[in-house]
Amino acid sequence: MSATTVIHPGGIVYMIYDVLIEHKIEGGVTATVLGWQDCQAQGSTKAEALDKLHQLLTTRLQNTEIVSLEIDLAKPEHPWMKFAGMFKDDPDFEELLADIAVYRHELDEKWEECYHSQCL
Repeated sequence: MSATTVIHPGGIVYMIYDVLIEHKIEGGVTATVLGWQDCQAQGSTKAEALDKLHQLLTTRLQNTEIVSLEIDLAKPEHPWMKFAGMFKDDPDFEELLADIAVYRHELDEKWEECYHSQCL
């Protein structure tokens, strides 16, 4: 629902709603409060449809109030956290890390050489 609360001097409170106006091919106009599909009125003109919608909303909101509801959402676990530390007891892990470091060093040297020789 899209609504704006306006408080005028003297404490008069107004709610301003966004309304979709549809001009029907077969004639007539439908006015619908955005976000409230069941809150709609029809008339032969735009003014008539808006007047009927105003009456409908006024009646509907007489014994109601609009409040905001805050809901705490559980923070989901990062999807990769279940893999954190999975190799901590693996005897081959240090060797794997050393091989990765050597490979990265070789790549760095290759790109450094390429950069200086303008091979790109």
